[in-house]
Amino acid sequence: MPSDVEKAADLSDHAPGTSPTSQATPATSFLQELALLTRLETRGIQRVLPSESTVILSWRSFLQAFVLWVSINLAAVNITLGMLAPTVFGLGFMDAALCAVGGSAIGSAAVAYVATWGPRSGCRTMIFARYTMGWWPGKLVVLLNLVVLLGYALIDCVVAGQILSAVSPNGSMSVIVGIIIVAVITWMVTTFGIRVFHYYERLVPSYTGGKVFDLELTINSYAFLPQLIIICILYGISARNFDLATLSVGDPATVAGNRLSFLSLCLSAAITYAGVAADYFVYYPPTTPRLPLFICSFLGLLASFAFALIAGIGLATGIPSLAAYATAYDTSQGALLVAAFDPLGSFGRFCSVVIALGLIANLIPPTYSSGVDFQLLARQAARVPRWAWNSIGVVIYTVCALAGRDSLAEIFTNFLALMGYWVAVWMAITVEEEVLFRKAWRGREGKGWNWEDWDCREKLPVGVAALVAFLVGWAGAILCMDQVWYVGPIARLVGDYGSDMGNYVGFSWAAVIYPPLRWFELRRFGR
Repeated sequence: MPSDVEKAADLSDHAPGTSPTSQATPATSFLQELALLTRLETRGIQRVLPSESTVILSWRSFLQAFVLWVSINLAAVNITLGMLAPTVFGLGFMDAALCAVGGSAIGSAAVAYVATWGPRSGCRTMIFARYTMGWWPGKLVVLLNLVVLLGYALIDCVVAGQILSAVSPNGSMSVIVGIIIVAVITWMVTTFGIRVFHYYERLVPSYTGGKVFDLELTINSYAFLPQLIIICILYGISARNFDLATLSVGDPATVAGNRLSFLSLCLSAAITYAGVAADYFVYYPPTTPRLPLFICSFLGLLASFAFALIAGIGLATGIPSLAAYATAYDTSQGALLVAAFDPLGSFGRFCSVVIALGLIANLIPPTYSSGVDFQLLARQAARVPRWAWNSIGVVIYTVCALAGRDSLAEIFTNFLALMGYWVAVWMAITVEEEVLFRKAWRGREGKGWNWEDWDCREKLPVGVAALVAFLVGWAGAILCMDQVWYVGPIARLVGDYGSDMGNYVGFSWAAVIYPPLRWFELRRFGR
């Protein structure tokens, strides 16, 4: 992956209307000059042209996609998410594990699908959303995606802070200090280069212009391995405390509702990556086969989610029978993770530190992509370099993490499920736009994908059909959502505590309403 400084476009070369950065103010010119002097990344929302593709296709290219997602998701945040199945939803180990795998599989399939649009279009994910949502409704999706990205980063920071605090002698390091440490490291990586991100994440080299960066590969390419080794050690030291026999709590209707709610939570945790999935494959050539990239992305996502979630489920099932686990969980989810390593003494504390710092790999994608999404909110915002928006994003989620550091479980159960709704609705619109309209109309009236129109408002869809379908889908999700602060009237009908069906109903309602509206829009406006 080449440095974005090397790929940065000369802003003065853009014709008016061809780029949102075509007219730079003195302030933004200063920021651009500062970026060049300090070698900060400056490339933002511009489409990556086929001639700028740098990855040479081989089996290594697809293996890199697999390893990328494994490195991102094999993280403590997903272990702590798994803990909620027994402690919040009252599920037994088997029920919880099956729901975790099922929910992760559905969400991962959506993310893998979106990832295949990166090479094909050369556009970042939220730029691609313009082709389905239109110009102005697309900004609504960008705003929602920003909330997801910064919210997910908030959760990562809290988990890392909890672990670092719990592992320090007598809790001498506060959660606040731990949060700030991981936030600062993440800011450095995302500000000084997506190239660093790929070196940090990957197992195999990315070929750039036929050359391999051997030195960086040697130093950084095995960064995901410590997480894999540490979690394997976690299984080995704690599996004897897993309660595999206790069944889920409640009558059949309540158990069914809790199963569906936890499955939905795992689905939401996975599907939120759909808003950024294409971003990391825009330098792949347009000829990249979609199926191998889809399969490798899907398997990388599913394997990492399942491995981490089941570890958290197992740890939480041991809470009722193990006083040390119960005491630790009363402190925080991160403290329970540290307690699991206690039998290993000093080495166990070292393992806890490694797994906490491993959350940086999970923080980098939302932080990096948030900088791009900020630029999409307005033409003026696009003139501010991405690294500046990244810095603002880090400040926002760090402050929010500091404020919400004592409410991790509530943030998980409310935020993740809620944010998954809009992605599910957008996925219904996106899939139908491709299958029912772009493919069908391409041969008859030439209305296939024209990626050169990525920044031409007059040539993109009007977006009325997408906006109406999106709002209808959201209405369905609200009627069927099950959160602590609100339970929809339909969700309330299931069991004693309701059941979260927002993702499925939102997707279905949008899928039903979008085709006729889009057909009318095409007939009326021709785009």
